[in-house]
Amino acid sequence: MIVAMQDTASEEHIQRVIERMVELGFNVHRTTGAAQTILAGVGTPEHFDVAEFKVLGGVHDAYRISSPYKLAGRNFRPEGTRIIFPNGVVVGGKEVIVMAGPCSVESREQILDSAKKVAAAGGKFLRGGAYKPRSSPYSFQGMGVEGLKLLREVGDETGLLVITEVMEISQIEIMLPYIDCFQIGARNMQNFNLLRELGHVRKPCLLKRGISATIEEVLLSAEYILSGGNYDLMLCERGIRTYETATRNTMDISAIPVLKKLTHLPVLADPSHGVGIRDFVPAMALASVAAGADGLLMEMHPNPDKAMSDGAQSMYPDQLNHLVEQLRQLAPIVGRNVA
Repeated sequence: MIVAMQDTASEEHIQRVIERMVELGFNVHRTTGAAQTILAGVGTPEHFDVAEFKVLGGVHDAYRISSPYKLAGRNFRPEGTRIIFPNGVVVGGKEVIVMAGPCSVESREQILDSAKKVAAAGGKFLRGGAYKPRSSPYSFQGMGVEGLKLLREVGDETGLLVITEVMEISQIEIMLPYIDCFQIGARNMQNFNLLRELGHVRKPCLLKRGISATIEEVLLSAEYILSGGNYDLMLCERGIRTYETATRNTMDISAIPVLKKLTHLPVLADPSHGVGIRDFVPAMALASVAAGADGLLMEMHPNPDKAMSDGAQSMYPDQLNHLVEQLRQLAPIVGRNVA
């Protein structure tokens, strides 16, 4: 159930409604927007009458939610979620945010060079894997804690925020001092134990769509994090597995406007994994922004031909620079901007 309070509702009115919802067996999540407070009741009480809430003091409207995701649905925050990072970067606002960097941290020289090039291009986040989930046990698995330290060091040196992938619960506490945003990869989209734990962390998360996941399944996975009280969550379309073999995955551009309609959460796109071929990444990036993406998560390596992982889909630095220039021309057409 959703209860939308009047913009003039007092704190006493709000608390009275919350108490009644709790009495009925709801777990109540409160969010305060620019104009009003929204109370989301999560749970399945056997008997309750929505009409009872419509007449309570300070209530603007109350209604049942038919979708299985209560907190991820747009009704919970009709104005949309804006995630504000400590340095003032906002995801979910008017600016399209660029996150870029190599697939994995390989050395200090490599990640520092990458960070300088991302910052020069106008990026706000440095991406790079310290722990790498690989299909083959013989592939490079990442540098671990040393990689995290390097990400933090070069991020601070270049003024970039740091986003990297968390693979299991035991890594959360280790990563907290070094990163600004947790990335949950496609393989872990339905790792519900991990999602529950991230719900208790007060640090932003980016949740990628699984390779065979429906849009509803993405939103239900988001619900696990939101239900723990962590509302600083972004979603990311990164391509799905189909019968097509010309590209690594099939970039589902249509998922972006669909998600923008269904959820209040910021929606990003990862065209690097979406197609897996660097020459196609810029076109998919531009298409994603045209479709409404709030940001882009892309792979760029100073020397992709010698990358230890995902070199074929990693852009050259000059490709990233050219793409950002194109984004600056495109963004105003769709009511956005790029720094």
